[in-house]
Amino acid sequence: MRTQPMQEPTRRGPDMRLVPAALAVWAVMLMGLGFGPVGGGVATAGAGVVAAIALWKGRRPWLLAAAGCAAAAGLVIVAHTLAVGLHPLRALADRGAAVTLHVVVDDDPRAVRASAYGSQTGEPSMVVVPATLTGASADDTDWTLGGSVVLLAPHEGWHGLLPGQALTAEGLLVPADRADLTIAVLRVRGPPQHVLAPPWWQGVAATLRAGLREAAAAALTPSGAGLLPGLAVGDTSVLSAKVEADFRAAGLTHLLAVSGANLAIVSGAVVGLLTLLGAGPRFAAGVGAVALVGFVVLVRPSPSVLRAGVMAAIVLLALGAGRSRAAVPALAAAVLVLLVVDPSLAVDVGFALSVTATAALVLLAPGWARRLQQRGLARWPAEALAVSVAAFVVTAPIVAGLNGELNLVAVVANLLAAPAVAPATVLGVLAALVSPLGAPVATAVAWTSTPAVWWLVFVADQAAAVPGATLPWVEGVVGALLLVGVLVVVVALARSRAVRALMIALAVGAALVLVPSRLRPPGWPPEAWSVVACDVGQGDAIVLATGVPGWAVLVDAGPEEGLVDACLRRLGVHHLAMVVLSHLHADHVGGIAGAVRGRGVGAIALGPVHEPRWALGVVRKAAADARAPLVALAKGTRLRWPALTVDVIGPVHPAGEVDAEDGAAVNDGSLVLRLGTPAGTVLLTGDAEVAAQSDLLAAGAGLQADVLKLPHHGSRSTSSAFLRAVGARTVLVSVGAGNRYGHPNLRLLGELERAGARVRRTDLSGDLAVIGGAGGLALVARGDPLPARRRRCPGVRPSGRRCVRRGRPAPRAPPSSWRARWRWGRPGRLRRRGSSGRPR
Repeated sequence: MRTQPMQEPTRRGPDMRLVPAALAVWAVMLMGLGFGPVGGGVATAGAGVVAAIALWKGRRPWLLAAAGCAAAAGLVIVAHTLAVGLHPLRALADRGAAVTLHVVVDDDPRAVRASAYGSQTGEPSMVVVPATLTGASADDTDWTLGGSVVLLAPHEGWHGLLPGQALTAEGLLVPADRADLTIAVLRVRGPPQHVLAPPWWQGVAATLRAGLREAAAAALTPSGAGLLPGLAVGDTSVLSAKVEADFRAAGLTHLLAVSGANLAIVSGAVVGLLTLLGAGPRFAAGVGAVALVGFVVLVRPSPSVLRAGVMAAIVLLALGAGRSRAAVPALAAAVLVLLVVDPSLAVDVGFALSVTATAALVLLAPGWARRLQQRGLARWPAEALAVSVAAFVVTAPIVAGLNGELNLVAVVANLLAAPAVAPATVLGVLAALVSPLGAPVATAVAWTSTPAVWWLVFVADQAAAVPGATLPWVEGVVGALLLVGVLVVVVALARSRAVRALMIALAVGAALVLVPSRLRPPGWPPEAWSVVACDVGQGDAIVLATGVPGWAVLVDAGPEEGLVDACLRRLGVHHLAMVVLSHLHADHVGGIAGAVRGRGVGAIALGPVHEPRWALGVVRKAAADARAPLVALAKGTRLRWPALTVDVIGPVHPAGEVDAEDGAAVNDGSLVLRLGTPAGTVLLTGDAEVAAQSDLLAAGAGLQADVLKLPHHGSRSTSSAFLRAVGARTVLVSVGAGNRYGHPNLRLLGELERAGARVRRTDLSGDLAVIGGAGGLALVARGDPLPARRRRCPGVRPSGRRCVRRGRPAPRAPPSSWRARWRWGRPGRLRRRGSSGRPR
């Protein structure tokens, strides 16, 4: 009897039969949401024709399945869009009616942080609350109806609501120009009314989350105390603005939101522990499922968490059971079910990122890890690298199209952060679970996460500090498709060994040339620089050389800690002889902590105006942390250093009491400094406006200077007489790209240029250095300016500089004081309260 030789089992590819159906349903949902019932009807008809042809031909069952699912999805989306379009609240929203809504909160209120020049940097001013409608009242008419609405409410009184709570809200309805099934947006007036208790499981989750926050605050540093709850249960309520900004810049923001990875980590930890203890696979899987359900309850079963739960189950199926062929059909089936249940997920960015990242984990990462291991790389680093690169490749087009930029450090940052994510998540969840046993127990558990949390904060901080880590990219669908095309071409070319070697050589050569130039551009900082206007976005930060290497004087600190710190690092400034704050608006003091951190500081100097009070508190804390005294500067004060003289020439008539809400009054209290430097005389004006400029002219102050820092970021509140009195031949404009105030005023810049002045802007040229020498005064631009920041308009559509709805400007409340209302309107004319206009 002859025996057949044993053959190695062939590796079968993933089962892709359901993928076309899932993609077709997604496309139909997009058609319906984008073009309304007509688009959904056309998609349904087209899918029906394709299904009939496939049935008649009797071939390609996958095509029949895809067309049939698409036709059914088309009927679903047509019904949904018709219901939204005919909803009674739509007509009320079109005319901005005042209504009372009865709703049930769907998800945690999301904070909208303030960014106005007078508001505290990073301070939440409003919250966005997604809710399900249960009833409405308007014009003496009551309705009992359903649908999805969004509440734009004040932070106070609304930020602590829990999902599942029923309440009543009053306000003005505005149309929801969103590509989903939101009926309208309610601009809420006042606190919530008739608030009912949340479901019991939400109360339990709130107690455990509060216990985790308290334990983290007692065991970790302030940065870590805000980060651990975010990593473990998605609670970012106490996360510091700096850590949040660092994670965003490093491409690590996804770690702060509960996703399928979080649920997979928790369930995987439970299953792995039981397996080590000898439990059978069925028992371990059952307990893992129970842990998954419990974790969903802990992080609150909002729609986003439920979606993450589905994705986590798929990841566990693929990576835990090793059945990649079963994972792809499960993913496709999950997409089909979720889209039919909630069609608005088709335009949800989080859903798209979850699906694409999960697909990368089950389709790309295993094969890439095997190839890396075949080339000699150990298993653990091969899998970690494959997962990070695969997730970045498939999600990069979505992120780039959404943000209009491509993050170059995200892969490295995620690779470095990966080892610490699982320990921090598991220990954070454990600290929350044991918190009812007592604060000492929970604090001890939270303390054990210190190394992992410290490492994540360190990685984010270092990655965010890399200059030029992001490249501008085309926004929107076009940008996403463009990057998809680039990646496809790169992957196709990389299949050839010769081309792959050439691409690697080119990448290494480009890195050797470009990376050093991005970290320290050639010729920067220039020799013998006297004054540098830092590119800190929409704000001021001016660095003055003192003539002592490593020592400088800083005038204002910009809006954010990281930006001014990076500028000082580039200039090699390790000690600040003095920090002078012209006035206390957020765009001048927001970065004070970053400026003084890690540097010796001689003193922090203030002008006569100490409003707003929150900013004074921030400055006092920074002074205490730096062990620097607070000193006062007034007109007539002179300060000297070896290569720098500072004369305080304004404000001429400092106000005693100033209304913090009156931005013009605070601006007019700015310190005005006249500098003597080796490059010539320089006039720094803070945000002094027309009234303060007139006082300087009337007092006969010595205003003539070689260099002028244009007042108030180049706004129109600068008089021609003041500019003629200064007579500067070089003008610096410290302004942020794409700011919402319309700065700088182009007519003002044109007037300066026609008078023969050289005008340079930080939003176009980056850091600007004034240098002096035998050839006279010169101006050197570093280049690489900060990109424009996209504004988010909750519930309405961003268009240009303002948020609009159906082509009309969104309503804005006028300022309270007559002086601020003068700035609100056009110069030379007072507008009455309630008039429209835009601050410049």
